[in-house]
Amino acid sequence: MLTTTAPAPDRDAAPSAPVAGRGTPARSGDLAGAVSEVRTPTVLAAAAARRAALQGNSPALLTVRDILGAPMPHKAGRPLARGVIRGLLLAFGGCIVRVRGLERIATEHDPFILALNHSTKLEALFLPAFLLHARGGKALHFIADWNLKLVPGIACIYRAGDVITLDRKPARPRFLNALRPLLTDRVPAFTRAAERLAAGASVGIFPEGTTNRDPRRLLRGFHGAAKLSLQAGVPVVPAGVRFPRHEQASRIPELAPMEIEFGAPLVPPAERDLTAAAVRAWHACVMSEIARLSGKTWSNERKTHD
Repeated sequence: MLTTTAPAPDRDAAPSAPVAGRGTPARSGDLAGAVSEVRTPTVLAAAAARRAALQGNSPALLTVRDILGAPMPHKAGRPLARGVIRGLLLAFGGCIVRVRGLERIATEHDPFILALNHSTKLEALFLPAFLLHARGGKALHFIADWNLKLVPGIACIYRAGDVITLDRKPARPRFLNALRPLLTDRVPAFTRAAERLAAGASVGIFPEGTTNRDPRRLLRGFHGAAKLSLQAGVPVVPAGVRFPRHEQASRIPELAPMEIEFGAPLVPPAERDLTAAAVRAWHACVMSEIARLSGKTWSNERKTHD
């Protein structure tokens, strides 16, 4: 077991100086190998050390102490948001059993676009919560469908995570579409995402655009993440979610144990070519890397989503 430093009483207060560079001490012999220091916020450094100690059949990556004790200085003054994030992780964080490359989404790398595969409905709630927690509460603005806010409690989760609402899919049953103006932003989602990137914040996107429970193949995907990257001139950090204990012959179930791997940033060409051919090529580059990280295949021959 790794030992962690006892948190200070004001752990969620905004720091007077950057928190980068602090790590979590471990007793000698706990780690299978040496862990180099990662200059990231406290919880990222602690998670890096914990990852080195984990084995394939290890228990959950996050402990109750991790969830409740890690500081979230970027959510200082927002106790409800901190409570929602911690509540989601207490409920579902045990599904995350291994993480690699977490330092690639550290706050000092903002702005970037995180692009990852989307296999279950609930992961769209607790994965963003995990990333918020890992980044000390600093938002990684995910783009998510407006109609999920019709589910009781989801609007509160959206506010806690500073989610960008996508006004694309209709509600079911159809009469609920009358609530659409109340639950959507007048500014289009990708315009809002471009504003966030221009302000130095990062954005999260599931390029597949919907839940895909196929354990072997990615969907063709939408071009939004690729186009936004080219337009804003920011890198894409690809990530793959795997389900190592799931049989490949059946559909991926909710709450299956998962591993997450963050790949190296993909830097877009400097010329910012926004032609359809350039966007398709960049989309293919992003999706191919997500496929590699998730252990799935991806084909550019499927029907195109624009």
